[in-house]
Amino acid sequence: MKSLFGLKVPISLAEICDREQLALLVYDMQIGIAGQIRGAETIVANVGRVLTAARDAGVRVFFTRHMSLPLPLMGAFQLRMAMAWQGVAEPSLVKPVFLRDSPGFQIVPALAPLPSEAIFDKITMSAFEGTPLNVALRDCGIKAIAIVGIALEVGIDPTVRHAIDLGFIPVVISDACGVGNEEAARRTLESLAFEGNALFADITTFAERIGRPERD
Repeated sequence: MKSLFGLKVPISLAEICDREQLALLVYDMQIGIAGQIRGAETIVANVGRVLTAARDAGVRVFFTRHMSLPLPLMGAFQLRMAMAWQGVAEPSLVKPVFLRDSPGFQIVPALAPLPSEAIFDKITMSAFEGTPLNVALRDCGIKAIAIVGIALEVGIDPTVRHAIDLGFIPVVISDACGVGNEEAARRTLESLAFEGNALFADITTFAERIGRPERD
């Protein structure tokens, strides 16, 4: 651990994975989204491993869900985004896929949140925009967030970058992040690594780090 002017500056993964100052963010592991990802069963199982490790270590856990607004409530940006993702040429052809309380909106049953865990719904890509996540993390004294879920190149990427701008240290658990486009996901990892503000870990290493009562 480095220090300057009375500040402790964590550098290594071991220092950052402090159970009292780390939270786990499970990003959009919803039935309707997992069903669009190749190898979804593996990702669900891998996220489950991380979730079990975090719960066993007493790490705080937050979930997000992507929500569609009813068509009359979609603004111009929401319609434009939906048109791009659904491949339609007219706003009237947009179908709100993740309406509140629809089957596809729900978290995959194997990853069902506990009563002690929070679920924040959003209509944006960043988990921080329009949700209480930032306030909740800061109020708990959280300084770093581990991120798993779907999809790396679509929603996890902007969430990681937003976290950095808010002063959190993101830890991307790469083998517990599903992807829709392999090439785009590779570029995301390369770009984040080049910038140097995020850390990366696999499931086994992360579970070992948060399971240790003392840091290296």
